[in-house]
Amino acid sequence: MLEALVGPVGVLLVAGLLGLLVGSFLNVVILRLPPRLMHGWRAEAREILELPDAGATAAPPPDLVRRRSHCPACGHQLAWWENIPIASYVWLRGRCRACRTRISPQYPAVEALTGLLSVLVVARFGPGVEGALALVFTWILIAASGIDLRTTLLPDQLTLPLLWIGLVAAAVAHPFVGPAEAILGAAGGYLALWTVYWGFKLLTGKEGMGYGDFKLLAALGAFCGWQGLLPIVLFSALIGAIVGSAWLAIKGRDRATPIPFGPYLAGAGWVQLMYGEAIVGGYLRMAGLAD
Repeated sequence: MLEALVGPVGVLLVAGLLGLLVGSFLNVVILRLPPRLMHGWRAEAREILELPDAGATAAPPPDLVRRRSHCPACGHQLAWWENIPIASYVWLRGRCRACRTRISPQYPAVEALTGLLSVLVVARFGPGVEGALALVFTWILIAASGIDLRTTLLPDQLTLPLLWIGLVAAAVAHPFVGPAEAILGAAGGYLALWTVYWGFKLLTGKEGMGYGDFKLLAALGAFCGWQGLLPIVLFSALIGAIVGSAWLAIKGRDRATPIPFGPYLAGAGWVQLMYGEAIVGGYLRMAGLAD
């Protein structure tokens, strides 16, 4: 219906604008969700330990919706024209209008990335059910990757909803894979990294990854099916090894430094959902295993 009203190019423009707006909100999620989770964990720990001042904890950080966007340095509340994706960053020359503190380039980067990927998703799947689900998939992966890069955490509040969206969608609409493939993909994704985790820990006595990675791969398996797990793991491991080694060398840190693996899983999962069939088919043709 939307395509009939505005045409194919208009649909992509709408997708891009929507992506920019969602990207602005994803910045809020990336920055505000981890402190709120930490605050909640501390409060729960104090209650479990029955500390005498358990009810006297500090006020929780700002929530994701009700508090208006503001400068983290001086608290200046942004006017509407200071909150336009990308454009406001350019107009303000990357600095707060009130205190002139430098604004993190993360804001326009996340907005631009979300807008670009949203256009690619709609160009690939169209504006229907598949496109809508792929957009939600993409947006959650961006938020989860941003949080993992900043904190090395993959919150259950993002990975588990993504997992259930994939399973329910497969059971109801079969947008990308059927229900059996989604269930096997989710179970196989979790067990694959769980096995690697425990094997590495038994051999070295160290933890090689977090449980959030298991849940993220399970969610990717729910969307891409069990057939997509091997390409996702191989591609994410390859890119993670290259980029991670380069990052350690640039920063001058040793190999014991923890590197978030979630963004590599997310990127590989996104590529698999978007272009997995074409990539695997091309490889099989090159190998002479398919016509």
